[in-house]
Amino acid sequence: MLGAFITAIRTLTIFPIWGKDTENFSDALFWFPVVGIMLGMMQAALGYSVYLSGWNELAAAFVVLGGIALTRGMHADGLADMADGFWGGRTKDAVLKIMKDPNVGSFGAIALSGMMLLKWIAVAKLIESGAFDIIISGVLLARFMQVLLASVMPYARNEGGTAQSFVMGAGFSHIVITSLLTLFLLFFLFYPGTDPYKIVVVISVALIAGIMSGMLSYRKIDGVTGDVLGAGSEVTEVFVWIAGAIYCRL
Repeated sequence: MLGAFITAIRTLTIFPIWGKDTENFSDALFWFPVVGIMLGMMQAALGYSVYLSGWNELAAAFVVLGGIALTRGMHADGLADMADGFWGGRTKDAVLKIMKDPNVGSFGAIALSGMMLLKWIAVAKLIESGAFDIIISGVLLARFMQVLLASVMPYARNEGGTAQSFVMGAGFSHIVITSLLTLFLLFFLFYPGTDPYKIVVVISVALIAGIMSGMLSYRKIDGVTGDVLGAGSEVTEVFVWIAGAIYCRL
């Protein structure tokens, strides 16, 4: 399992790590929630370091931009590719062809701009409320949602692709184990001395975001690709942050 953890780190972050990748890349999915909470804590720490100066807006920018820097921006890139393909292609083949194009089109630019703006606003409100735990939970649940999408949906490209080795080997065991692990990490994150309904809110909203992403992807391309997994991660993250910000103001 050490090889699977190494693969998860290499896949989801910019960090170089010594060791050999796992032979079955789908095994790395078991570690996605762990890497997610690690990334979330690093992003929250970046924001907290600026929050101490009293500049909440800049602290929020550090959280959002830190997430891009720590992941090479690959999930944001997936969102842009998916937006270009889903709204620029009329057929499945056309959608997949557009998504494979490394250039960012108008739909991708709009999606990225809107996503970054929504994230910045939501995180600024969370920082104002001191809800760094919700910031971390959004990053954690975003990686967990990648596992769910990879486990329940088929791979969309007949010719294969970067994420095929992750998706093809994913199944029921990945759902069960990562679900239990995610719940444990969330209880660790929110307990003790916190509102127990926070866990219900963040999990519920994350599932809604994942279901919406999965349904749209299945309707457009009959499955998922690496871009879809990245986009689903971005959508889940922003949904959790927005819902958390609203909940904190109730």
